[in-house]
Amino acid sequence: MELRRLEQTWCLLALLAALITRARPAPNLGLWPLPLSVEMSPRRLLLAPQQFSIDHDPSSKVSRPCNPLQDAFRRYYTYIFYDNKRLQGPAKFENGTQLQQLLVLVTHDSDCNSFPNISSDESYKLNVQGPVSFLSANSVWGALRGLETFSQLIYQDSYGAISINESSIIDSPRFPHRGILIDTSRHYLPVKRILETLDAMAFNKFNVLHWHIVDDQSFPYQSTTFPRGRYSLSHVYTQNDVQMVIEFARLRGIRVIPEFDTPGHTLSWGKGQKNLLTPCYSEEVPSGTFGPINPILNSTYSFISDFFAEISEVFPDEFMHVGGDEVDFTCWQSNPEIEAFMKSSGFEKDFKKLESFYLERLLNIVSSKKKKSIVWQDVFDNKDKLQPGTVVQVWRMEKYSDHEADVTAAGFQVILSSPWYLDYISYGQDWRNYYKVDPLDFSGSQEQKQLVIGGEACLWGEYVDGTNLTPRLWPRASAAGERLWSNENVRDLTDAYDRLTAHRCRMVRRGIAAQPLYVGYCDHQLNV
Repeated sequence: MELRRLEQTWCLLALLAALITRARPAPNLGLWPLPLSVEMSPRRLLLAPQQFSIDHDPSSKVSRPCNPLQDAFRRYYTYIFYDNKRLQGPAKFENGTQLQQLLVLVTHDSDCNSFPNISSDESYKLNVQGPVSFLSANSVWGALRGLETFSQLIYQDSYGAISINESSIIDSPRFPHRGILIDTSRHYLPVKRILETLDAMAFNKFNVLHWHIVDDQSFPYQSTTFPRGRYSLSHVYTQNDVQMVIEFARLRGIRVIPEFDTPGHTLSWGKGQKNLLTPCYSEEVPSGTFGPINPILNSTYSFISDFFAEISEVFPDEFMHVGGDEVDFTCWQSNPEIEAFMKSSGFEKDFKKLESFYLERLLNIVSSKKKKSIVWQDVFDNKDKLQPGTVVQVWRMEKYSDHEADVTAAGFQVILSSPWYLDYISYGQDWRNYYKVDPLDFSGSQEQKQLVIGGEACLWGEYVDGTNLTPRLWPRASAAGERLWSNENVRDLTDAYDRLTAHRCRMVRRGIAAQPLYVGYCDHQLNV
């Protein structure tokens, strides 16, 4: 009798242990950026590497093979089980419901062979249940965002079991343009670091790499039209390098928008193209120095047309950034030929009119290549003539909300960057300042605010190369990422700190050297 009671007691304890295993609240998962709607149950599902798969839903509209999805299925399977070789987990489970499969359904026509664009639908729905979970999206790009969220729901308990709680998530981004600017002119960035940046962007649901590829200091893009201007023979991006970056980005739902800034920021251009830059004068004698692109020569526009024809073919995105910022008029003012041209053109001594003359012809050239232009706000501020559809990137720090109001009142779309210049370093948790920004916090009508298509976090390269690019970007850029993706009411700094701390550790686990937010540690680093 006593033995039977003992056996009954052990059975009850075993049943209780199984129930506890099945119903346990998830730890702080660090969902980032926070989805639009999250419902999470305490009911837990268990995963094993040999007993779980990610695959197409049989009713999906995607025609197989679909490279972005197939690549993502492999990638996220690795993130779930083998991040830094730490998520192994038991092969079998005595208790608890297993999650055996995630089926991905793309409901509309496939984007498998195309590139993402400004109108791409990134919404998705995720229903986590056992033994089969479902991710549905209207497009491949939405499915990629949903896979990232699914991977963020995975955790490992204190016993080593890989787990996920039953959940229901509905999600879509607040803004369609969520970008990171990198500068490869002031310092050359190895291709490996650019690819690493694209991975981290996908982890944070950014979808635009703004590649400020050339500037005064160097011209590392290896052009078939434009021969030189790089730091050295090894500091170049070959055509193969560029195609590798573009395809790597495409597989992560990220657009690559190149910037070839003119007429200023072009000293490196002159090293390979004779008579492109303006000769500067000192007391009516050539000084031997050069200024911005020479806007009065027909040869200038012949070259620009040929060069932009090339890069329009190389970079598939519908947009091209043509710069137009910080044009120093000093050299133009000193040149007697430009002075004569301005007088004959009726420009008097208004060099902003000369700049407008150049930019109008440049924008017409870009438009003739079937591309739309993005310009820095200087072009708008100088009252240059802009074509309909031109996007203005606001970058000046002072009263940037007023600049947003002015540009949108004129009917142009805006990308906001002013509050997200990550090259400015300050002591402490400066991510909080980036997090507090609201791109729509300016005086204007609802129609004006709809013209704000998003923003970009910018990391200029004066003090950044391959050694410190990643820790300066992440997780500071993550703050801008949530602001551009999540609902405007997601504002709690304490909650954001807790989630971002966990997300930063996840990025480190995935090989991204993101710097810490504050004191503490990551669980996976305990034995390192």
